[in-house]
Amino acid sequence: MTIYYTEEHEWISVEGTTGTVGITDHAQEQLGDITFVELPDAGSTVKKGDSVSVVDSVKAASDVYTPVSGEVTEVNPKLEDEPELVNSSAETDGWLFKIALSDASELESFMDEAAYKEFVESL
Repeated sequence: MTIYYTEEHEWISVEGTTGTVGITDHAQEQLGDITFVELPDAGSTVKKGDSVSVVDSVKAASDVYTPVSGEVTEVNPKLEDEPELVNSSAETDGWLFKIALSDASELESFMDEAAYKEFVESL
């Protein structure tokens, strides 16, 4: 399993041709207490960079962009009743959706964990 990070503070964990997408720990810290997560519809086809989700917090609402193109295969059902999972475990149990990748080469432009940490420190 390989994890990639975007400059928009999303992460994608890839296993085979399936990616699991969420926001980074840094992003959830910036948002504060998360109160609601609007998820994409399972079965929808999305293109890299599309706004597919919204995370609402006490501070702001923030769009989440899909890092890759493909079909949304699953959404995290726990977030409907427990949106705060994104705060407590943004990069594990607080994942947002799973996607069947249509073009794995789209992953090549993303950062690994070390590069992402360096990127965040430079902000």
